[in-house]
Amino acid sequence: MTSERTASGRRVTSESTVELELDLDGSGKSRIDTTVPFFDHMLTAFAKHSLTDLTVRASGDTDIDVHHTVEDVSIVLGHAIREALGDKAGISRYGDALVPLDEALAQAVVDISGRPYLVHSGEPAGFEYHLIGGHFTGSMVRHSFEAITFNAGLTVHVTVLGGRDPHHIAEAEYKAFARAFRQAKALDPLVQGIPSTKGAL
Repeated sequence: MTSERTASGRRVTSESTVELELDLDGSGKSRIDTTVPFFDHMLTAFAKHSLTDLTVRASGDTDIDVHHTVEDVSIVLGHAIREALGDKAGISRYGDALVPLDEALAQAVVDISGRPYLVHSGEPAGFEYHLIGGHFTGSMVRHSFEAITFNAGLTVHVTVLGGRDPHHIAEAEYKAFARAFRQAKALDPLVQGIPSTKGAL
């Protein structure tokens, strides 16, 4: 098993600049400044509920749209998760969580499989067009999960089972993902080596 599961990443494009550090075996501490306030809120929730220490500093062309900044931060986060997991020896591998936020309810299932795949369903009609906090389009929730899962090599199923308020729905989704990821990344003393019959993840 690895004794230190940390990573850092940087991405600079004509659209954004992202610097990120994480520790998978942290306590949930975070310092987040993406210049997209609602996304800061979601990443803070992810760090807290996955027990991942996370620092993110980002800026971008948010005068045009938050899309590029959210996407690029999610790409760097995914890369960092993959790097910090190392060879994945000793991990639990699978995690699942069912998380309510008032009237909203979301479920997430995570497999640290090495095979990127996202199944995302259940958001109510029109959610993708709603501006949460006046700036974060609901469609960015799925797009963020796509970028994280693809770049981290995770199989993730996120299902919204109920909800009315777009803020609550989005937050329940991120918290469910965080709780499921927390279980999946956990080091299990009963696991010998890499938890796959293939011998690799």
